[in-house]
Amino acid sequence: MFVPQLVTSLKTYDRQQFTGDLTAGVIVGIVALPLAIAFAIASGVAPGRGLYTSIVAGFLISALGGSKVQIGGPTGAFVVIVYGVVQKYGVDGLVVATLMAGVILIVLGAVRLGAAIKFIPYPVVIGFTSGIAVIIFSSQVKDFLGLRMPNVPAEFFEKWRAYASHIESVNFTTLAVATLALVIILVWPRINRRIPGTFIALIVTTALVQALDLPVETITGRFGAIDASIPHPVVPHLSFAQITSLVGPAFTIALLAAVESLLSAVVADGMIGGRHRSNMELVAQGIANVVSPIFGGMPATGAIARTATNVRNGARTPVAGIVHALTLLGITLFAGEWAGLIPMATLAAILIVVAYHMSEWRNFRSELRAPKSDVAVLVTTFALTIVVDLTVAIEVGMVLAAFLFMRRMAEVTNVSIVTRELSDGVDDELTDPNAMRRRVVPKGVDVYEINGPFFFGAAEQFKDTIGQIAAKPKVLIIRMRRVPAIDSTGLHALQELVRRGRREGILVLLADVHAQPLIALGKSDLLDEMGEDHVFGNIDDALNHARTHLGLEAVAPPEVATATVARETPAAGARSRRDL
Repeated sequence: MFVPQLVTSLKTYDRQQFTGDLTAGVIVGIVALPLAIAFAIASGVAPGRGLYTSIVAGFLISALGGSKVQIGGPTGAFVVIVYGVVQKYGVDGLVVATLMAGVILIVLGAVRLGAAIKFIPYPVVIGFTSGIAVIIFSSQVKDFLGLRMPNVPAEFFEKWRAYASHIESVNFTTLAVATLALVIILVWPRINRRIPGTFIALIVTTALVQALDLPVETITGRFGAIDASIPHPVVPHLSFAQITSLVGPAFTIALLAAVESLLSAVVADGMIGGRHRSNMELVAQGIANVVSPIFGGMPATGAIARTATNVRNGARTPVAGIVHALTLLGITLFAGEWAGLIPMATLAAILIVVAYHMSEWRNFRSELRAPKSDVAVLVTTFALTIVVDLTVAIEVGMVLAAFLFMRRMAEVTNVSIVTRELSDGVDDELTDPNAMRRRVVPKGVDVYEINGPFFFGAAEQFKDTIGQIAAKPKVLIIRMRRVPAIDSTGLHALQELVRRGRREGILVLLADVHAQPLIALGKSDLLDEMGEDHVFGNIDDALNHARTHLGLEAVAPPEVATATVARETPAAGARSRRDL
């Protein structure tokens, strides 16, 4: 479980695999160059930080990860949260938050919660992903149009109002370069799918701007020359106040990294017919996010688009991801100054395409036809991502999804009073040897049955239904044959019932208790309070115990072939079978 895929892959590695990995790694390294720079700029940090992240984190994710073909680095998912952290806490705050997120990821992997990440509700993931796409698109309008404006407001609506007020300052030369880059990115795949369109757009537009000396802003023009070296490692100073203030952003970064990386690993599994090691992947992501900021990087995770490109170009082992990182290292060391000549308009076009693919608008549209509760979670998460921030959106989305899940669980647990099984000839009940129709329920005994998980959502309904008992029975049997699981709230509701029964002289028995509820009972105080001799594996033993308590003789269990039902008293039959 905690063995990197690189170790496993190298055991049977050959020259043919190396050729495919080498080709794919070089191509993905070239693809990652403009994306790494663009994501860094969109996140509000220097372009070099994106390159450092792709090199350092990309190498570690491939060398230590649980996926054979995962490509790690900065992604669009981090743009919103990183930008917010930088604006509020500065670059030093981002470094600390990334380190903390890395530690969180290592812990998640170490305690084997890799599979648990997959249970994040789909509407929450689609909601914040689509919201991030809208924000990325919005942030690139200025550079795509070449608007002359001093700064771009951080708030979504203020940003678009600022664009509208400066629309007359459009630089048509910049717009033409951006449009050309966009057309190349969209059309090039029809010509050649092996060489990425983003790289062709970058080469063509950069050469055109330099050859014609066009008045278009470049990376160097805005940020200065890119440092053609890897920074020396610097461990940031940590203070308790800084750590506590960054807990929220750190958990958001960790959650995004976990979701994005495992989702990318699942996509890669489908493409190569493999299976990733989720816990090892989380540990690798954590190590990468601890080391990356020490070398001047930013948060990193698995990149779905680059991973898919890696697979399509022949990669089958983590060696391709290592080659990708080394390719970027070579570009940074020997061609870093040339990267500064890339027009900002080209990067804007690249990010707009990224935002389009990231939006998953088809999935968003189809999700709007889902049940109303899921639509509520989707729209709430989407709106909060855009209007407030990503941290709040994920928190509220998860809490809302949890509350709606509680409600659904309560609805699944049946709370109606059922007498049909005792009075009507139902075919299923005639052939079911465990049906209450086959049992003789003594006078003074009531039998209730819980159907479904006995969680907090159903506990209140259980209390309400039990509270409706008018004539107090001498023995109350709670049948749990259809209760697969119980939580502490359900145990507390049973405990209250036992205590109430003791006050009112009612003996409470449990019947047909399954393994998980029985284990939960054993770990709680309830079993000691009611006594182990009041918990039974089947309804017949519980009924016989009730008879003994009432001073009656025990009755043998019914035969399976019996098709008639004996009752000791008709009056008891009308109220003895209730379904919860």
